Amino acid sequence: MPGAPTNCGLSLSKATPAICLVVSKEPPSWMHWTRSTLWRCMTSLRLLTEWVERNLDFNMNAEISVFEVNIRFVGGLLSAYYLSGKEVFRKKAVELGEKLLPAFKTPTGIPWALLNLKSGIGRNWPWASGGSSILAEYGTLHLEFMHLSALSGRPVFAEKVMNIRKVLNRLDKPQGLYPNYLNPNSGQWGQHHVSVGGLGDSFYEYLLKAWLMSDKTDEEGKKLYYDALQAIEKNLIRKSSGGLTYIAEWKGGLLEHKMGHLTCFAGGMIALGADGAPDDKTGHQMELAAEIARTCHESYSRTSMKLGPEAFRFDGGVEAIATRQNEKYFILRPEVIETYMYMWRFTHDPKYRQWGWEAVQALEKYCRVDGGYSGVRDVYANTPNHDDVQQSFYLAETLKYLYLLFSDDDHLPFDHWVFNTEAHPIPVIKKQTPEMANHLK
Repeated sequence: MPGAPTNCGLSLSKATPAICLVVSKEPPSWMHWTRSTLWRCMTSLRLLTEWVERNLDFNMNAEISVFEVNIRFVGGLLSAYYLSGKEVFRKKAVELGEKLLPAFKTPTGIPWALLNLKSGIGRNWPWASGGSSILAEYGTLHLEFMHLSALSGRPVFAEKVMNIRKVLNRLDKPQGLYPNYLNPNSGQWGQHHVSVGGLGDSFYEYLLKAWLMSDKTDEEGKKLYYDALQAIEKNLIRKSSGGLTYIAEWKGGLLEHKMGHLTCFAGGMIALGADGAPDDKTGHQMELAAEIARTCHESYSRTSMKLGPEAFRFDGGVEAIATRQNEKYFILRPEVIETYMYMWRFTHDPKYRQWGWEAVQALEKYCRVDGGYSGVRDVYANTPNHDDVQQSFYLAETLKYLYLLFSDDDHLPFDHWVFNTEAHPIPVIKKQTPEMANHLK
């Protein structure tokens, strides 16, 4: 609630008490806890727990996105359980996971994108190439489903996501790359479009985090991640004439010199994985992560509002600038802040906190409205034209990553926690259950 003494609350979009730590808009307030703040947050947790126990019902005749429900609801419930210890969150996470299982009833086991929770009937997005499933959707179930098996004692969840790997391992990858479209019936790639941004992004993130979450025992996940990163470096990463490193998109063998805001998460991902890089490439990967962070910061600093566009280009004589009207909007996305947070944790270079604070000031100046925060339609304009939407990931991710950027390193330390792609913290599994150990062989 903007304007209130403390902005503390919980919802299913971010079902974790950690979000209570994000407070108002002045520099000291971001880091200041009081007894009143703590009391409000504990009250919110109690009310949320009671509401979930009494009212959260998944038996509805509704078609949902398997991906979105997994990262937001399953991930949020898992995080709420691990952070609070409340049994109701574990039960609801497993119950919801079971409701998602019919999505995997395809000839290949690659899940449908959409599922009716009551009928169990699935289908794919009508716009997807050749009726395909989307890489970033079916490839972003692994963390949550492995935890569901660990918490329920039922191996079926782990089996489903490990089968996805088996399907992918059997396929030839063009130039070592993973196309964004895969037909769940034939098991063949659809249109050869490769992106580390939209449609592809979190697949790569989850390869790395599967290894980290397994206490670095998931050697297959590790190899898949570093092999994919090597192919991305060779085929997609380029440097502009002005010295900015960017990640292009690949369409049928041709590069499109465009980088999306979504792609900016990759700086943080590469930094997170740099320590485990093969062949003494740790230093190189940290340099690459820093270069991507700089490019994404430039996409912000080259706008009037100092907020980044949805996509920016490196062609036609421009660098890190959106040239198309439908790419100039900003919808409170977290990816640039996410990369700043990871870079700060690994380098303690003060520029990352400075860049984060610049973003806070821009958010307050151009996105703050009476009812919360709103996206803007053109970041190159001098005055904001608000879209009147506060995306749930602004609360779940953007503000949480800002809080962590200005927190001590021992707050949700990376050797104990990984963040799912909606920024819900879930723990590293230090001692695997027999079910999980079996399915990581």
